[in-house]
Amino acid sequence: MSTYKELLQTARRKLNEQKITDADIDAWYLFSFVFKTSRMDFMLQSDKIASETDSLLFMKLVKMREEHIPLQYITGSQEFMGLEFNVTQDVLIPRQDTEILVEDVLKICEGKSVLDMCTGSGCIIVSIAKLGKPKKAVGVDISSKALEIAAKNAVKNDVAIEYLISDLFEQVDGYFDIIVSNPPYIPTNEIQELMIEVKDHEPFIALDGNKDGLYFYRRIVGDLNNHLYSNGVILFEIGHNQGEAVKEILLQERFTDIIIKKDLSGLDRVISARKP
Repeated sequence: MSTYKELLQTARRKLNEQKITDADIDAWYLFSFVFKTSRMDFMLQSDKIASETDSLLFMKLVKMREEHIPLQYITGSQEFMGLEFNVTQDVLIPRQDTEILVEDVLKICEGKSVLDMCTGSGCIIVSIAKLGKPKKAVGVDISSKALEIAAKNAVKNDVAIEYLISDLFEQVDGYFDIIVSNPPYIPTNEIQELMIEVKDHEPFIALDGNKDGLYFYRRIVGDLNNHLYSNGVILFEIGHNQGEAVKEILLQERFTDIIIKKDLSGLDRVISARKP
């Protein structure tokens, strides 16, 4: 039998041996997840003997993290915009960079109809519905498994979202004031260069932007005239060097007021434009 302190030390050692990024932090998160304890409580009872059941579960989860399974898939949860979201390997893990996109939508969504294309976990449209005041919120994805997770996240956060399974706009009727999207945008040949946690565990379909990473921007922008009101706004998350390329796609369809916003690292992150 091991004490809390010994278990945590073992987990840290194992994760560091496997060169897990933020090994010490992840060991603690897994420990607090299993033992339901705060850092203060741990300090007060670090010499407490852990039960065999909890010890076995904890080391099982540590083993999963040693295999580079992302922490969020192990715990089944990720915070985004201050809200909690369920995540499985059927959806991308919500990332802080995407909060920039949501924050821009929140500035303009009150009383507006909003569609989230490629909704995945639903983190974008659920956050908009929860933190903003849209009159209508719709999430669209080609994956039925992703939409199951998105629906659970709507219930979890007590918001009403209409979800549609559709290959982009194929099954979408009507027009919207705002369309927002974080589509797959990584060039196919760059996916194998990503971290093991991403390339081997997050859904390929949600990463792959085809040869140049711009495939879905072209398809979405090419169909916006059939689904975005005049004077309506499109907002995309984009790859770190895709701002000018996506701007050119929007210009070809005569969109105006194009703004490229960078993240805290100074890299392209969000582009917005208005339909004339």
